[in-house]
Amino acid sequence: MAAELWLKRFRALHAAARKGNLSPTELASYRSGRDELARALLAAQNATVRAGESPRRQLRAALALQLELDMGKEKVKGITLDVSSGGVGLLLAKPPVLGDLVKASLRLPGQEPVSGVARVVDVKVLPGNARVALAWNGLPAGEVERLELLVFDRVLEQLG
Repeated sequence: MAAELWLKRFRALHAAARKGNLSPTELASYRSGRDELARALLAAQNATVRAGESPRRQLRAALALQLELDMGKEKVKGITLDVSSGGVGLLLAKPPVLGDLVKASLRLPGQEPVSGVARVVDVKVLPGNARVALAWNGLPAGEVERLELLVFDRVLEQLG
């Protein structure tokens, strides 16, 4: 019962945060709650929080969003498999080079895209395509916040 009450309060804070209606104290409580929920979900997935990184930055949500990549000589479009405020996972027909920096633009529903530079941090070549992980590189705090709100929208939706 305590968990249900906590989640109900968190949902109310999340809704207010979405509208930009939190006081500084409420915002601090909301961000702490995001960390707490992210830590619990990561633990349930047997994932560990990397040292020095916020749990909410690692929490990924399954989201299919259009991502445009400018890889220098070519531009490609893909659909994400998962999204976090730290990066995205997606399938691409042709694998990029591990470690490369790419320009990325992630389309968000009903909002302006999140655009920035991302590093290719993982490539798994599969039959017919490649699963690619990108990590945002120096994304401004406001853009990170928009991604975190999106991820927690999806998490709360999945929790029912």
